[in-house]
Amino acid sequence: MIDIRDNRKGGALTETTFLVLLAVYQPNHGYGIMQFIERETNGRVVLGAGTLYGAINTLVKKKWIALFGDEADSKKKEYLITEIGKQKAEEELQRIEEVRKLASTMIKGDRSK
Repeated sequence: MIDIRDNRKGGALTETTFLVLLAVYQPNHGYGIMQFIERETNGRVVLGAGTLYGAINTLVKKKWIALFGDEADSKKKEYLITEIGKQKAEEELQRIEEVRKLASTMIKGDRSK
């Protein structure tokens, strides 16, 4: 099982976790999540099945995502982000924006802001 070290002591989400959360803002199945991540990162991130399903299982246990629809009726289980998952994704977006602002300030050399 994958140990996802997300948000320990207010830290960052792993990139895999954040991308999976983004992929399930609309109902999506495992292969669809893999395709979304590869497409939206222009091929920079390609998840293997073991990594993806380990992340999905962890996120379901954390209640950040949940099965969507009637799981018993389908071979392709679909997942959807929960309210807790949305909150975590929004917190991560804010953290990324703060880091981007700091990096931009430092790289451009304007520390007066």
